[in-house]
Amino acid sequence: MTWWAWMILGAVLLGAELFAVDAQFYLVFLGVSAAIVGLATLFGVTLPEWGQWLAFAIVSLTFFVTFRAALYNKLRQGGQGYEQKYAGEVVRVAEEIVPGARGRAEYRGSDWNVENVGESAITAGGDARVVEVDGLTLKVEAE
Repeated sequence: MTWWAWMILGAVLLGAELFAVDAQFYLVFLGVSAAIVGLATLFGVTLPEWGQWLAFAIVSLTFFVTFRAALYNKLRQGGQGYEQKYAGEVVRVAEEIVPGARGRAEYRGSDWNVENVGESAITAGGDARVVEVDGLTLKVEAE
């Protein structure tokens, strides 16, 4: 096969994994292997067609055995062992929030939903202290 055919095959396999199906990284490594064979062919490694397919199979199996399981487990385990403590942190409130009301605040460069659980209003542009977290809502009180 020509080098560009290998590159197209690699792109199709990568695209199928990334956009269509969750094949647990099998198609990613097949796509990368096809791209490697395509690049090798482009840079002058001449092999008969059966040799190209054999190289594709060897590179794919090498990736499967060495990288796939570790990468898949690392990405799929989520945030285990990761503990985020928001209580006590200070956020900047975008608009005035009266007690019991909800609003928006900026925290670590992102906008968050906040709820004023304190007894006094929080002024617009003022700071508030996080008391607890309820899902994606930070419960805050005036600083």
